[in-house]
Amino acid sequence: MAKPKLKTHTIDRDWCKGCSICVEFCPKDVLEIDDMDKAVAARKDDCIACKLCELRCPDLAVEVRTDKD
Repeated sequence: MAKPKLKTHTIDRDWCKGCSICVEFCPKDVLEIDDMDKAVAARKDDCIACKLCELRCPDLAVEVRTDKD
């Protein structure tokens, strides 16, 4: 079975409180906290669509969509 491929990686900036939990759980260092204290997907090309950021976000601000969704 093939691994899912990333379609979109979305962070709702209104919901994100900048807690950086998603940043800490990302195994590929895709996410960063920007100068507005919000999470951003700085390196989307490195995303392996593991969805750990989406699963761990306490505010449901992160959505990772794949070709399997």
